Amino acid sequence: MLRADVSPSRALPIPLQAEALQLVSPDGVRRPDPEHDPWVDDVDDDRLLGLYEDMVVVRRFDTEAVALQRQGQLGLWPPLLGQEAAQIGSARALRSDDFVFSSYRENGVAYCRGARPVDLVRVWRGTALAGWDPQSIGMATPQVMIGAQTLHATGYALGCVKDGVDSAVVAYFGDGATSEGDVHEAMVFAATFAAPVVFFCQNNQWAISEPVALQAQRPIAERAAGYGIPAVRVDGNDVLAVLAATRVALDRARRGDGPTFVEAVTYRMGPHTTSDDPTRYVDPAVTSEWATKDPIVRIERLLRARGALSDERSAEIARTADAFAARMREGCYGLPDPEPLSVFDHVLVEPTAELDRQRSQYAAYLAMFDGEA
Repeated sequence: MLRADVSPSRALPIPLQAEALQLVSPDGVRRPDPEHDPWVDDVDDDRLLGLYEDMVVVRRFDTEAVALQRQGQLGLWPPLLGQEAAQIGSARALRSDDFVFSSYRENGVAYCRGARPVDLVRVWRGTALAGWDPQSIGMATPQVMIGAQTLHATGYALGCVKDGVDSAVVAYFGDGATSEGDVHEAMVFAATFAAPVVFFCQNNQWAISEPVALQAQRPIAERAAGYGIPAVRVDGNDVLAVLAATRVALDRARRGDGPTFVEAVTYRMGPHTTSDDPTRYVDPAVTSEWATKDPIVRIERLLRARGALSDERSAEIARTADAFAARMREGCYGLPDPEPLSVFDHVLVEPTAELDRQRSQYAAYLAMFDGEA
């Protein structure tokens, strides 16, 4: 059981219940589901292999980023180890004209949306205010304020309705964010105005160091009913099930039927961020149990059972992942330090007298150090 400084009755984790959608079991067996199978009929062995490759690449570059932080090259990094299926399955359901609003952990989603290796580390290196151009990949820059991106997503989705387009929006957040007021306000607005937005909760069992059972006495997906929003609870370590559930939600949004809440039940296998020490609050036995549900291993087992993944193809995928990670490291080393005064460049669309005054004062302060070694 999870150990935390709470009473035993509140420290128990909410288990992955039988009603959670699962299409591939942890031992790699395909489970038929008449309701959701039609949504993934196009996913043949080649496409499933593509999802597998995505997860392998994402895990590899996530590991590389952790190493970069430990070596002093990044100030911080939020690992996503264990959550690859939740991110890849949902991201690969999106169209290019859809838009994503995420927290700081969805680097797997950013990879699927087309972010370059160096884009993933700019912010964490401290050399830029944003890692990528939101318009070019259809994904806003990560939101660090917990849950605030749900409001942005709802507003953008309402804009899609005003524009008369059938684009959809996905807001990613964790289980801890569901206790934030912003998330509740966003769902109220989305339900009221039938906004084409998917609220995608990655329930990784931890709100930093607090177990999910501390804030949720029932599965988080059940909260959506209070807003009149349909919800689905899905095995977040099953990439195929996540893909199916997200496609259903996106289709509903495009038809004008409003928002959907998806709870992807997964597990954060590493720290909250690289500044966190999970050994202080995580029971290793629970982590070991979740390791048997690894999202990559289960798809590998399925592919090998079908004869779709050979040792040669596996080695090729590993080389692809290594190459992406190498480009990330090389790009990280090559990032130049920004000019100090550039901090003022994008504060406002049009500069103001106050901003100009601050810029001038800062320039005068920097000039005091001219000529110093």
